[in-house]
Amino acid sequence: MRKFLGISGFFAALLTAAAAQAACEGRDLIASLPAEARADLAARADSHAYARGNLWHARRGEEVILLVGTYHLPDPRHEATLAQITPLMAGVSQLLVEATPQEEALLKEEIANRPDFMVITEGPRLSEQLTEDEWKKLSKEAQLRGIPAFMADRFRPWYMAVLLGMPPCAMGDLKEGVRGLDHQIMALAEARDIPVRALERYDTLFSIFGELSQEDETEMVRASLLTAERPEDMTVTLANAYFAGESRLVWEFTRDLSAELPGMTPQELDRQFALMEEVLMIRRNQRWIPVLLSAASEGPVLAAFGALHLSGEKGVLALLQTEGFEIRPLAE
Repeated sequence: MRKFLGISGFFAALLTAAAAQAACEGRDLIASLPAEARADLAARADSHAYARGNLWHARRGEEVILLVGTYHLPDPRHEATLAQITPLMAGVSQLLVEATPQEEALLKEEIANRPDFMVITEGPRLSEQLTEDEWKKLSKEAQLRGIPAFMADRFRPWYMAVLLGMPPCAMGDLKEGVRGLDHQIMALAEARDIPVRALERYDTLFSIFGELSQEDETEMVRASLLTAERPEDMTVTLANAYFAGESRLVWEFTRDLSAELPGMTPQELDRQFALMEEVLMIRRNQRWIPVLLSAASEGPVLAAFGALHLSGEKGVLALLQTEGFEIRPLAE
């Protein structure tokens, strides 16, 4: 499990970071690759179903589902996407998202009622699980993100790994409540009195990380320390790929990053990535399909969720196609 948690560290940043593109200055790591490497990356991404595009239309008879692959981070380029989505809202009976404000409130309540959810309540603190050098580095990175060392010491390692995926340049936006595309779409729906529902339970994603063993969590935070010093680069890379409609590139690029972990073999990389995709993507996608089908039976529905859930042989689009939906891209 040691290398598995190394990979999950990358995904913690990928799935839960919150940074403003305008505030973070970094290097696009994919654009910086040699032309041959970029071409290979693109070919691998395009080998998967529905690899490109963020806006899709699914129809089965009279049932219609409009799908928006979102980028959870704030970015001024969302304005163009919202301009495309706004006319579509007129015929929508409801909006489905990963988490509504109600789910977010439930999560906050869970955190308040269960200190062990994100905080170490018994056993060794984080500083006792890491080497002295690792703890010094983590303390420094935590303080750059506005987190005092004594607080970082009490956080569960998986949560600290997530926080390390957030660039210091973005912490101001977090405090000011700057939101990503999901929340902006919810605001559009609420302004039009369109019901907003959740695709899954409020604690689904956090539970995935929260069920890890102490040893696995420690390895996760160690892996995050490897990239904590320049998270701006990953933030810019993720954003540029998304707005180019090429989020699947990020998946393949993360594979390449993970391949560089010490002791990683091609066989182990394949095994662990299959496991990560199963846990973080496929299982969630499969649970969302009945929710989408039920909503579509009540009238046209708009569904907005992370763009990485769209593509792949077991992505949401392919699963809907299996259910008999005709899938076509909307112009972007």
